[in-house]
Amino acid sequence: MPARLPDLRSRSLVYLTGCLVFSAGAACFIRADLGTDPLDVFALGLLRHVTATIGIAQALVAVVCIAVWALWNRRRPVVSPFVTFFLCGSLIDILRAVDAAGLLPVHRAVLMLIGVLLCTYGSALIIMSGLGIRAMDLVAITMTQRWKWPFWAAKGSLELVLLGSGWLMGGPVGLGTVCFLVFVDTLIQPCMRLTTRLFALRDYGLEAPAPARRGLEAPSWSA
Repeated sequence: MPARLPDLRSRSLVYLTGCLVFSAGAACFIRADLGTDPLDVFALGLLRHVTATIGIAQALVAVVCIAVWALWNRRRPVVSPFVTFFLCGSLIDILRAVDAAGLLPVHRAVLMLIGVLLCTYGSALIIMSGLGIRAMDLVAITMTQRWKWPFWAAKGSLELVLLGSGWLMGGPVGLGTVCFLVFVDTLIQPCMRLTTRLFALRDYGLEAPAPARRGLEAPSWSA
């Protein structure tokens, strides 16, 4: 156990950095006001038909994704994605409260692109840490490992389903929505490879072996 502590500390640092970077990107993306991400399109579309909140709608998506992941891998459901959900949500609220994104004297379109890039890199760091990987990313990783799909195709297909169904329910779609779908999903894996090359960080998420279908030990990337 003592030998694993430094490893866990470094992974935790990568995870927390990823959450902060992702939250900063989300704050910029929201401040730009040029569209919502696919998950919000679905959540806002759903709210046109049921009485709930955006947080509850997003949590329902997470529950479904975790259930799919658990059944697919024959594992117990994990709760760590909700830690990331609430941590990033709280950081976004703080950054919006102080209007951190408003300190950047740039055009809305540039602010949106900054947000997209930060969300991309933050997502890459969270996945690489293998800690608190978000629910949809867990399913995308399983698709990558079981079906040998590239990560961008797996994640993109999931978000495309959310985007399409959300739009059909009346959710808003804008330029930012398209940019988020195209660039974030496409660039996460290259960012992970670049980070590994530049900083010699190990990838505990996407490059981790697929979990065995039987046994008691959960894979490290579901921690």
